[in-house]
Amino acid sequence: MKFLKWTGITLVLIVGIGAIMQKQIILHAPGIINKLKHPVAEHREILWTPQPADLAVTPAIQRKPNIILIIADDLGWNDISLNGGGVANGALQTPNINELAQNGVNFTQGYTADGTCAPSRAAIMTGRYGSRFGFESTPVPDGMSTVMNALTEQTEFAPPMIFRGEDDRLPFEELGMPNSEITIAEMLKDAGYQTGHIGKWHLGRGEGMLPHQQGFDDALLMASGLYLPADDPNSVAAEQNSNAYNKFLWSMMSYATSFNGLDYFKPDGYITDYYTDEAVKFIETNKDRPFYLNLAHWAPHNPLQALKSDYDSLSQIKDHTQRVYAAMIKSLDRSVGRVTQALKDNGLEDNTMIIFVSDNGGTNMINVADINKPYRGWKITFFEGGIRTPFFVKWPAQFAKGEQVDDVVHHTDIFPTIAAAAGVSVPSDRTIDGKNLIPHGKGVSSGKLHNALFWKHDHYQAVLSDGWKLQVSKRPGKTWLINLTEDPGEQNNLAESNPEKVKQLTTLLIAHNSGLMQPRWTSVLEVPINIDKMDKEGWAEGDEYVYYPN
Repeated sequence: MKFLKWTGITLVLIVGIGAIMQKQIILHAPGIINKLKHPVAEHREILWTPQPADLAVTPAIQRKPNIILIIADDLGWNDISLNGGGVANGALQTPNINELAQNGVNFTQGYTADGTCAPSRAAIMTGRYGSRFGFESTPVPDGMSTVMNALTEQTEFAPPMIFRGEDDRLPFEELGMPNSEITIAEMLKDAGYQTGHIGKWHLGRGEGMLPHQQGFDDALLMASGLYLPADDPNSVAAEQNSNAYNKFLWSMMSYATSFNGLDYFKPDGYITDYYTDEAVKFIETNKDRPFYLNLAHWAPHNPLQALKSDYDSLSQIKDHTQRVYAAMIKSLDRSVGRVTQALKDNGLEDNTMIIFVSDNGGTNMINVADINKPYRGWKITFFEGGIRTPFFVKWPAQFAKGEQVDDVVHHTDIFPTIAAAAGVSVPSDRTIDGKNLIPHGKGVSSGKLHNALFWKHDHYQAVLSDGWKLQVSKRPGKTWLINLTEDPGEQNNLAESNPEKVKQLTTLLIAHNSGLMQPRWTSVLEVPINIDKMDKEGWAEGDEYVYYPN
């Protein structure tokens, strides 16, 4: 009997160990494959294309304006102290980002084109809803959905993840924006601008999709997502094992960049500061000719990884995760200050337009509270917390200090606004969804810019018109109707009490959808997102959620 007893225990242990090992293999295999596919060389110096030796130099104020577009990643509305007070109840201030609004124009009702990064970036680059050219969802790295499905533990009241498998999906590199689209960089390059990209792209890595193939003369590309090597003594991390998504990021990501191609090499320092160093170099290299710089920071997207010196400077924040996150915001704010200082140092401040936005709102995956305060919802949802963005434009030569525009504006407006600043026409052979913001920024126009704004991810869709927002989601089979003018926190669902408004907005949604093309790829995973809770808070009966197809 003792033999049978110990045999049974042994078998249970073997099965248990086998299950654990299987999960570890599933977790680490994509990262191992990726690192074998893209080995990372030692750091190499970036050589931005120099100005011609015979360039005829005219005063900066007499040239076409320089244009810098700064895109933060997953920046919550309340991460900027100008908006809701700032991280950790104002323990971290963001003076350099605030300055763009205080000495420029603050568009107080700025909306992202999507609740996630890639479709938003596609819309920014083209002035068009990504769904017009089949860019409807965010491409996820190979293996991510498999890892999420295997490692996510089903708990009581939690809606199940819907996993379709990756067997029939195109490789990650080929999921991107078709090169038939005209980008800001292509438009400005044709107008004589020197164009540069630094940081995150996420619009494809296949043939013809990379930034240096989409109008950028030079591109320093974010090749992977660690801010420093994981074992670097100058790094302080948080939330590494809090959920399947964070586990995947830490196992998959490396510390890597690339320049005008796909060969990976190590950056030089904390990634936010490194991108800033190169942005300053780009400005100095091109100080005597018009330039366009797309500075697309990774910060403060997870994995949560701060520079130790920034972390140490925030001892007033006691919660470790919140302190790491705040330190990441601090580095982003420092970057903005260094860029604006470089413009001053080179006599370029007055005639440079700086636009600052985020790609979407803050995520509940990092487990930091109130980052989207006072708005409801998170990244991945079409609630205000997922699609409201700081939207600042500073251009001293044209805009008065401290202007505020309360009309609804959108990511797609960036394209025609930059075109107008550069004195070029937007393409006439396609629908441009954005509007030129310059008259509003100058205070010479007060008319409504958009009759309606739209968001679409397969069965999850939304429309905003005249202060009313309708969201519809086939899974979980729910409709939300909100009067944002009276209820900006989206607490009162009026769908049942106002069927006529639901019908009116549904008609707008159907009409808009009729002009869209089929998605270029199908989703492999639908993730339930708890609208009101951080990931670590778990689920309770009655929690509201949406399914997001990816």
